[in-house]
Amino acid sequence: MVSEQGAIPMIVMTRSQDHVEAVNSALRNAGHPVHCTWLPDARDLADALTQLNPEMLIAFIEELEIDLGSIMKIKSASAPGMPVLVARSQVDETMIAEAMRLGAQDVVTLENRSRLQSVTTRELRSYRLERALNTTVSSAREYREQLQQFMDGSADAITHVQEGIVVDANKAWLELFGYSGDDALTGTPLMDLFEQETHPALKGALIACLQGKWTDHALKVRASLSDSSTLPLEITLMKTDYEGEAAIRVCVPSRQKENRDLEGELADAVKNDPSTGFLQQRYLVTAVTERCALPMKGGVRQFAFIKPDRFVEIQNAIGVLASEEFLVQLGELLRTQLTPNDICGRFAGNGLLILLERGTPRDMEAWAESVIARVGQHTFSISDKTLSATVTVGLGLLAATNPDVAASVTDAVTANRRGRELGGNQMYAIDKSDTDTRVQAYDRIWVKHIKSALMENRFRLVQQPIASLLGEDKGMFDVLVRMLDEQGNEVLPSEFIAAAERNDLMKNIDRWVIGASMSFCASRKPACIFVRVSKDTVLDKTLIPWLEQQLKALKIEPKRLCIQVSEEIVTQFVQPTKDLAEKLKKLGFRFAIEHFGTGRDPLKLLADIEMSFIKIDGSLMQGLATNQMQQQRVKGLVEAAKKKGMETIAERVEDANTMAVLWQLGIEFIQGYFVNAPEEVTMSGER
Repeated sequence: MVSEQGAIPMIVMTRSQDHVEAVNSALRNAGHPVHCTWLPDARDLADALTQLNPEMLIAFIEELEIDLGSIMKIKSASAPGMPVLVARSQVDETMIAEAMRLGAQDVVTLENRSRLQSVTTRELRSYRLERALNTTVSSAREYREQLQQFMDGSADAITHVQEGIVVDANKAWLELFGYSGDDALTGTPLMDLFEQETHPALKGALIACLQGKWTDHALKVRASLSDSSTLPLEITLMKTDYEGEAAIRVCVPSRQKENRDLEGELADAVKNDPSTGFLQQRYLVTAVTERCALPMKGGVRQFAFIKPDRFVEIQNAIGVLASEEFLVQLGELLRTQLTPNDICGRFAGNGLLILLERGTPRDMEAWAESVIARVGQHTFSISDKTLSATVTVGLGLLAATNPDVAASVTDAVTANRRGRELGGNQMYAIDKSDTDTRVQAYDRIWVKHIKSALMENRFRLVQQPIASLLGEDKGMFDVLVRMLDEQGNEVLPSEFIAAAERNDLMKNIDRWVIGASMSFCASRKPACIFVRVSKDTVLDKTLIPWLEQQLKALKIEPKRLCIQVSEEIVTQFVQPTKDLAEKLKKLGFRFAIEHFGTGRDPLKLLADIEMSFIKIDGSLMQGLATNQMQQQRVKGLVEAAKKKGMETIAERVEDANTMAVLWQLGIEFIQGYFVNAPEEVTMSGER
């Protein structure tokens, strides 16, 4: 029997208040000082679980306008450990087994109050024991961590936060932010210590961490110090306990690392530009040359060359010597837009050259637009003067095979110059499209290779994991196709897909990919794999009969396969796509639109076409962490999808800050470099 002091909060979902009183009476007679909250409307369940923090839910399922599976889904999201009892007028073993399969603890009836009391006692005791055990384990772990920090002589700056308020800060934290006195920051909202643009990512990370769904990702932020200056930092967050209550430990790791390689530090100091902290030109050239010698597993590489517009005017306004401080601040702004995989350095005087690796050329353009907007909105403060400035970004594409680094850098520099000649404050890329004659010669070569590869089965599948932001691995993957040349070397789609599209070969490639994916589903049984198809397949009237034959032959569960089509194709062929989605659903397959949200009317597509998922385009992830308008745009897409019962996946997520903001916006899944290296080969395509 549970004998703890204080009323036990409990929710009773029922249409009848008599049921609430009956449960209350039965449990109090058994010695449980319960406090029952009557919940007649299931739509209020999520809010009630969050606000009341109940220790048990009893649902009279027969009279509610919601099934048990839906109740358990809401419960799992808001109160995963809380026990659930199902109340029915009659109970048998089949009902109990089905309820337990869906996650409930048991089925009870008011007709047998003795059993109701016994089951309640058992489940409350089990719930409280598990909670106590978790608290004990957590406390022991925290003690060990604190002891280890003490023994290591840690100088990390640490603060503890509860409900967004600083409740404790160590000396290193106070010194870092420029405060004195042990209680100088106690009671201060954490957000007050960081710049506004940092808030969306920081809020998202705090929420995720408090729910136990944030690992040791480093978050990039800009601190607001006591003297009104700002400081870029990387912080880590960890869920902990402070004076018996849940808290978040925010830490700025000390730069004094015991195992820091001093020789490495000195080498970095020699290589890096002292003003911007980026690589000096000679070391930049070496670094990008070495990187470009390594083959990519997917996506594209591009050089971006950034120069401030009208730099002579800036020098005249603040002085030649102070103009170096301007470049320092420009470098700090740019650093917030880079991923750990980018290579950046000082180049050609007051310019910055970056080697970027992104999913698509459109991602590159979106990144450049984000940088331009970020600089244009910033106010530079130098000595006693303030000024605004703009930059121009020139882009130079790097070929996937036999990359010519020098030519690509030249293209980026030339594009930057032309952009500044047109007035600056813009992105510019040189158009190097091939002539018809060259395209025809190119196609003749690739058509021969593609047909040969199809006949000799020289294609293979590669996969990229899709990670859940809800904390549990769903076992979902995005699959892509690779071609092997006659020597067995891997050929990226960017090299042969365009030729295949121009020469009516995409349907053949799509059939191979779908067939190989279905074979993989039959042998490995993944939860869901996403297979993209071309417009030729969308328009192919023989696809559905062929899929029916494949299902009979392979005997797979069709829900394991999700056919995805790009928003661009869907916009061009709305009715054929709608027909395809409906026919796929009848067969049991799932359907998704990828690269979603950048077309002329994405919300209408949501209304017109039934689908399981939308995959929000990776270009909307570029600069998302600091772009409030872009955040609102993504949030609108997420909310519209949820109203239609569709799940959302963010494409090409490349850093922790973006992931933290996506938490705030309600995205369920992410994929991209941050989840795993792009298109890492782990799946055989043999059938």
